[in-house]
Amino acid sequence: MAYTRRGWLAVVRLAGLGMLTPSLAGKAGASAFARLWATETGAAPCPFRLAVINDEITQDFEKACQIVSGEFGLRWIELRSMWNKNVTELTAKEVEDARKILIEHKLQVTDIASPLFKTDWPGAPLSPLSEKRDQFHANFDANAQENLLERCISLAKSFNTDRIRCFDFWRLDDQKPYRAAINAKLQQAAQRCAKDNLILLLENEMSCNTATGEEAAALLKAIPNKNFMLNWDPGNAAALAGTPYSTGYRMLPKDRIGHCHCKDVQLKPDHKYGWAPVGSGMVDWVGQLQALHRDGFHYGLSLETHWDGGGTPEKSSRISMDGLKKALINAGISC
Repeated sequence: MAYTRRGWLAVVRLAGLGMLTPSLAGKAGASAFARLWATETGAAPCPFRLAVINDEITQDFEKACQIVSGEFGLRWIELRSMWNKNVTELTAKEVEDARKILIEHKLQVTDIASPLFKTDWPGAPLSPLSEKRDQFHANFDANAQENLLERCISLAKSFNTDRIRCFDFWRLDDQKPYRAAINAKLQQAAQRCAKDNLILLLENEMSCNTATGEEAAALLKAIPNKNFMLNWDPGNAAALAGTPYSTGYRMLPKDRIGHCHCKDVQLKPDHKYGWAPVGSGMVDWVGQLQALHRDGFHYGLSLETHWDGGGTPEKSSRISMDGLKKALINAGISC
């Protein structure tokens, strides 16, 4: 790193504060140093809420928080499941225990990554992509969705976040006969969230009716509520079809992107998709990150590892986080 005069003065001040001592040369110290360096030198802070979905690392919530905060040097985390339970099924005591762990590790929650509306649409032919297996320790049928939404609203308040993630029901061969009714249901949920000043984030998911950038743009146009936003996932879009960046992304209303998931995907010899560490697949993450920054996106940017080639979820997440941080550097973004 080439130091400016201001940078050298910052080094002197940080040394005086004990920030350059060997005891702080580890990962936690590096994180603290980086924050103070930014303060002292005027370096631009990370424009995104850089985070990891907790259960992509481990079901041990405390260990996940230790890694996210101490090792990765982040201040944000996304909640999906922990202790082999979906976040929506935690007891009151478990919620309080999780809150204490977050406080201890100085982590804030980007959103509640709920399974809301990841189910069959009532009355439609059964989707060929309808999942019968457990989805991240959650399996809620259509009749449970209203109660699930209320639970998510309660959790958002408990974890001090203004965002709840949802989906667009399992993907139908022909969604046109049901599209208006599905839109009405999603809009109703957004209106309910608005009563508590919450944002409903719909994730584009290859197994659901909204999967690509093109489909996401159409849905956002049909549901104009400002608190109904997109959880943009270029990896999911690439896994189905098309080029998420720049083709799919170009179609999106940029002020309606309220969260972004980071993972990568590669095509296998059988022409099916497989997950990959960020930066080693078909998603142009450098270009995508530059575009998000250029377009003023400043919300959660969460690593969703999925790739399991590292041997364990923990090791795989370390490799993929390294890829994401390299992509940020190559995009010219300081995080």
